[in-house]
Order: sequence, then C-alpha cells, then structure tokens
Amino acid sequence: MYKKILVPVDINQPTSWELALPVALDLAKKHGAELSLFTVVPDFGMSMVGSFFPKDYAQKALEHAEYELKAVARNHVPSDVDCTCYVRHGSVYKEINKAANKLGADLIVLTSHRPDAKDYLLGPNAARIVRHARQSVFVVREPGK
Repeated sequence: MYKKILVPVDINQPTSWELALPVALDLAKKHGAELSLFTVVPDFGMSMVGSFFPKDYAQKALEHAEYELKAVARNHVPSDVDCTCYVRHGSVYKEINKAANKLGADLIVLTSHRPDAKDYLLGPNAARIVRHARQSVFVVREPGK
C-alpha cells in the first residue's frame, strides 16, 4: 500500500523521531516502502534578523543539520530499510509538504505535541502539514501530554 514514507525530524527534538520513526519503520517493513528522513532549517524571517548572523551561517546550519539527521538514520534505521536523508531551508510545514510531493511520498509519519492554547490561534506545524498535505498523514502523539 505504501511505497514512500516521509518522516519529518526536528533534530533538536528527539521526540520527533523517537515516537514517529518506530511507526514509520514498522510500516516500511510491512509494505516494503522506502523511508525518507527530512529536516528543515527554519528561515530567519525578516532580513534584518539575518543580517546579525555571519554570511556563511545558513550553509553551516544546513551542514550541521545534515550531519545530525544522518546520525539519526545511522543509529535508528536498520540496514535492511532503504532510507535517504534530506535537508532543506525555509518554512517548516511548507518545505515538508513540498518535499512530500516532490519525492512522491504517499505517507507522512510525524510526531505532534498536545496543542497549547496558543496553538489553537496560530496552528502548529503538524496541523498545517495535515491540513495542506496531499498524502495520508499518520500523527503520533506524545503519550500523556
């Protein structure tokens, strides 16, 4: 049923892979699917904010994110699962949805925290991914929160 599974990973939040990755691995093994781990280095937002960082900051941030994402794959994805890592820069939910479409993913597996009051007004990335994705989305909740 599933051929390509995208797993968004926040390299600064281990729960983003500790909960979602086992689910994605189980589905990948059952369906013989390829796994794509994906992380996004967020935008600075305003160019004025970006002007306070060194010129090579974005490139170094992308390189660090790729190193960390590959470490997650090395340490948590068994060798019998076909897994590729991708890193992009931009708006988190937009880049995840764009990647899912470009990679031909037919399932996105992600972790979401329980919403805070502010999330009902602003909307967390997971909610935006679910709302805008063309693919099925499997949301794994943090237990007890």
